[in-house]
Amino acid sequence: MPKKIPMRTCIGCGTSKPKKELIRIVLTDDGEILADRTGRANGRGAYLCDDPACLQKAIKRKAFSRAFRQQVPAEAVQQLEAQMGGADAG
Repeated sequence: MPKKIPMRTCIGCGTSKPKKELIRIVLTDDGEILADRTGRANGRGAYLCDDPACLQKAIKRKAFSRAFRQQVPAEAVQQLEAQMGGADAG
């Protein structure tokens, strides 16, 4: 029997992909948002494609606030943009 591949949905584009193809975005206890490429950081997680367009869609749709179930400060989102290299698109 083949091993089941865990699937996750991108909060930017809504596409369902294997977990390993997406980047886990984590909201830490300190209220900081980090791109967790290892997938092991503590905190509430959401998944995003490794594509600046998906990051911009997530920001425009306020998907981070919805995924983390709380208001996410604009500074935290800007910091995430810088981490992921999508700051030039917005």
